[in-house]
Amino acid sequence: MNYQRPRRLALLLATFGTLAAANPAWALFDDEEARRQIIDLRTRTNERLDTQGRAQLDLANQIEALKSEVARLRGQVETLTYELETTKKRQQDFYIDLDGRLRKLEPSMAEAPAPGAAPAGQPGGKKSDPAEDARNYEAALNLFKSGKYKESAAAFDAFVKKSPDSDLAPSAQYWLGNSYYGLRDCKKAIEAQKLVISRWGTHAKAPDAMLNIATCQQEMGDAKGARQTMEMLVSKYPGTASADAAATRLKKK
Repeated sequence: MNYQRPRRLALLLATFGTLAAANPAWALFDDEEARRQIIDLRTRTNERLDTQGRAQLDLANQIEALKSEVARLRGQVETLTYELETTKKRQQDFYIDLDGRLRKLEPSMAEAPAPGAAPAGQPGGKKSDPAEDARNYEAALNLFKSGKYKESAAAFDAFVKKSPDSDLAPSAQYWLGNSYYGLRDCKKAIEAQKLVISRWGTHAKAPDAMLNIATCQQEMGDAKGARQTMEMLVSKYPGTASADAAATRLKKK
């Protein structure tokens, strides 16, 4: 039987006990230092996590604020778009209603041809059929009401060429200009409205045509031309709604 192993084990235990007894502070210091480092590490980790958590919370709050702002701005855009479309529709309805009222007065307000002179475009003074003219005019105006400006422009142009002597010709020419404006073709719109003024200068549509010319000139960047047109409108057609609108615009410039 080997008696050396127990003796060696006893010797090692005695030696370890002697060292531990001789150096108790060393063993305690090593254990406390480890604890301190663990606590420090835990503290730094918690602080880092707290900082990251606050940063993430701030970022989330900023994102929510931006979402709210975007939603608010989108709502404003939708509201403004709706108001613009409503205003355009209301203005269009106003002009169409005004057109219907003025048509009742057109025979007395239109320029009378010279005695014995034949109406323009109608050899021998033969007038077009008023009933047919009314149907064609209404059909063209309905196209304009529906926003089919290309079709309404073609219809009004055909009307004026076919029935230049009609009592509805000045209005048809005026709405031809408006149809071109609806197509964003200000050059043709101006040409059409100038014809209203040159051929039917005393007609009720003439002041409106001149105001539309000024509007097109402004949109084309011709501020000087627009001012001159509005000044001429105020001078030539005082007291009309279009002249008042032009005067208001001139005051704002």
